[in-house]
Amino acid sequence: MNIEEIRDYCLAKPYVTEAFPFGEEHMVFRVGDTAAKQGKIFALCSLERPDYFLLKCDPERALELRDRYPEEIEPGWHMNKRCWNGVFLTGLHLTDGDIRGMIDHSYALVAASLPKWQRTELGL
Repeated sequence: MNIEEIRDYCLAKPYVTEAFPFGEEHMVFRVGDTAAKQGKIFALCSLERPDYFLLKCDPERALELRDRYPEEIEPGWHMNKRCWNGVFLTGLHLTDGDIRGMIDHSYALVAASLPKWQRTELGL
């Protein structure tokens, strides 16, 4: 997958918005309150570095993925290293299915952390 395919995949998910809150070179994907654009972040990438992006991850799964794919997955750069993974798209071992699965996991994890009223309102 490339960054354009990742963008399309993220935006195809329900109640996801794209924003640039950290400047025009940092693309952020949020799930949640789409009207106010105040949802929670589940994926980030820098347009200056399109071969690398960040995903939220369960801490145990994050460690497992880093051990399994040490050349492609690292603790998230400038993020909580326990809960965020940095993913390199230039590796040879991650398949498109693996990447989609990590995006799905990040989305589900963040969507589940939304307040109950918001999950109910969004149908999540």
